[in-house]
Amino acid sequence: MATFTGVGSHSSLLPVSAKPSRTRSGHRRASVLVRNAISVEKKSLKLDKSEEIFTAAKELLPGGVNSPVRAFRSVGGQPIVFDSVKGSRMWDVDGNEYIDYVGSWGPAIIGHADDKVNAALIETLKKGTSFGAPCLLENTLAEAVIAAVPSVEMVRFVNSGTEACMGALRLARAFTSREKIIKFEGCYHGHADPFLVKAGSGVATLGLPDSPGVPKAATSETLTAPYNDIDAVKLLFESNKGEIAAVILEPVVGNAGFITPKPDFLNALREITKENGTLLIFDEVMTGFRLAYGGAQEYFNITPDLTTMGKVIGGGLPVGAYGGRREIMEMVAPAGPMYQAGTLSGNPLAMTAGIHTLKRLTEPGCYEYLDNITGQLVNGILDAGKRTGHEMCGGHIRGMFGFFFTSGPVYNFEDAKKSDTGKFARFHRGMLEEGVYFAPSQFEAGFTSLAHTSKDIEFTVEAAEKVLKRI
Repeated sequence: MATFTGVGSHSSLLPVSAKPSRTRSGHRRASVLVRNAISVEKKSLKLDKSEEIFTAAKELLPGGVNSPVRAFRSVGGQPIVFDSVKGSRMWDVDGNEYIDYVGSWGPAIIGHADDKVNAALIETLKKGTSFGAPCLLENTLAEAVIAAVPSVEMVRFVNSGTEACMGALRLARAFTSREKIIKFEGCYHGHADPFLVKAGSGVATLGLPDSPGVPKAATSETLTAPYNDIDAVKLLFESNKGEIAAVILEPVVGNAGFITPKPDFLNALREITKENGTLLIFDEVMTGFRLAYGGAQEYFNITPDLTTMGKVIGGGLPVGAYGGRREIMEMVAPAGPMYQAGTLSGNPLAMTAGIHTLKRLTEPGCYEYLDNITGQLVNGILDAGKRTGHEMCGGHIRGMFGFFFTSGPVYNFEDAKKSDTGKFARFHRGMLEEGVYFAPSQFEAGFTSLAHTSKDIEFTVEAAEKVLKRI
C-alpha cells in the first residue's frame, strides 16, 4: 500500500502552510521558472465563433448544453465550443489552443485521440458500430478488468457511470433483501433518483437543492452522512439496524473537488459493513485505473463488495461497468432474477477503446509518471498561491488532483463550500486567457495524462502565477 507524504498524495487535507516542500528535480525547475520576473499582462482571448454557436445552442438545447457544468454558470463568461483534441491539447472553434486538465472528465488518461487507440477503432468500425449481440471483445475487456480490480470476479458492461451505479444499487438491494442505502454528502453517483440527495458534481456547481422531479419515495431510503465522518455512519447503522443494503462512496471524492479519505476511514467502513451484513460499494468511475491499475481499492488495499467503473475503461467512448464477487453478480439476469439490460452495452467500439487504453496502462512506469507530473503541477500552483498571498490548499494522487481557494483543511463537502468560488471563477477565466483549461467549477477534480509533458506543467505553473498576481 502506498504511503501518504506531503503534497504528493493526501494533501487536500492540509493547508498550504502545513506542507513540506518537494524535492523532485522537475518541481525545482518549475519553481525556478515562476520565481523569475513574470509579466502579468492579460492575454486577449477571442471567442466570437464560440459565442455564436452557443447563442444558437440555447435555442436548441436546455441552457445551450447537454450537461450542466459546460454552461460555465459557476465561473461566468463565454462557454467554449471545442473543435478538436490531441494528446494534452484542445483547440476551440476560434482556433485557440489550451493545455487540458479536464481530460473529458477523466477518460483521456493516455492522452486525447491516441494514435494506437484510433487505429484500432478504425479497424473495428469497418466491422460495424453495434451488434446488439455478444462479441469476443466483451470477453477480452472483461478479462482485463477482472485481472486488474481486486473486488471483481464477474463484470457487467453498461453505457455510463450513471447506469453502472443504478445497476450496482439494484443488485445490492436484491442480494441483501434490504432497501436503505448510505451515501455521502457531495459524492455524485450519477443522476438516478436515489442518488440525487446532497449530490456533488453539477448539482453542487450550480448550487441546486435536491433535484425537482425526484419523488420523495425514490429517496426515502437514502441516508446521508458527511464524508470522512465514521461516527455519523455508526449512528445511521444504530438507528437503522438490519435495514441498510449498501454503503456507496467515491473512495477519493472527485465530484465535490478533490477530497481524500482520512487515515482509517475506508478501513472503518469496511469493518462496519461486514459487521452488519451490508455491501460496501466503491464508485470508481473516476478513480478506477487512474489512482492505480487496480483503482483506489488497490491503492488503499481495501476490497469492497461491488465496484462501479466508467470513463477510463472506455478510452473516451461511452461505457460503464459494475462488478464484484461471483455470488453477488450471479444475481444479475439472465444468471439470476435481478433485471438490467442495455442495447448498446458491450458495443465493439467501446470495448476496443477500453482494451487498448488498458494495454497502455500496463506499461512500466505509467503511474509513477502520472504521480510525478501531477505533483509538480499541484505543488507549483500552491507555491504560486502562497507567494502571491492567496489562501489555497490542495493535493493529488497519481493522475487526479484538485485545489481549493481556502486555507483548509478540506475533509468533506461542507469544508469545500468554504472556498472562495468568486476567486476561483476569476482564476479560471484568467487561465483560459493564458491557454490552460481547468474544469469550470471549484467542485470538480482535475486530471493529468501520460501525454502531459514537463513543459506543459512549467507553462501551466507560470500561467498560474501570472493570473494569481492579477486577481
